[in-house]
Amino acid sequence: MLLKIYPENPNERAIEQVADVLRKGGIIIYPTDTVYGLGCDITNQKAIEKIARIRNIKPEKANFSFICYDLSHISDYIKPIDNTTFRLLKKALPGPFTFIFNASHAVPKLLSSNKKTVGIRVPDNNVARCIVKVLGNPILSTSIHDDDDIIEYSTDPELIHEKYQDLVDIVIDGGYGENIPSTIVDCTSGDFEIIREGKGVLEDYL
Repeated sequence: MLLKIYPENPNERAIEQVADVLRKGGIIIYPTDTVYGLGCDITNQKAIEKIARIRNIKPEKANFSFICYDLSHISDYIKPIDNTTFRLLKKALPGPFTFIFNASHAVPKLLSSNKKTVGIRVPDNNVARCIVKVLGNPILSTSIHDDDDIIEYSTDPELIHEKYQDLVDIVIDGGYGENIPSTIVDCTSGDFEIIREGKGVLEDYL
């Protein structure tokens, strides 16, 4: 199903419909402030395994991110952070960053793996954040990749729907996506190490 939701003023009934699909173990493709993401409810093990199959990766080896509504969600899944890191997060989020942290004990239970780290995102996109808010917990997420090297990420929701409609329950059309992914910042050592340069410019917030 291709479902149109406008980021400027997301339709509450449509958001509830998406959250309901996620609660039942469904898979969605949804807009963020960078590339379109492939997501499910982090508490649903079968849905996590299905996403891993779609991406052809083992769940325990996958670098999934948790999409959160705001900073209050984050503390459940990461080990305590210092004030400098917290101040950076307050400035940079919502925004086009994935921050890597040492995972709390809650994360390995969710992913049935021995994962020591977790990627956290709070995208600056009303559709993604409203879904998480209504769902009541984060979405486990990975980005959509194109097979074509020229355009690494799919940007047109209708083309994404054509490609993935048999694999996912809902593709949300929130307008054209970007083809530049988030900037990944490793915060596990106390410093801020950029693992991948993307749309976010970390220096703007330091």
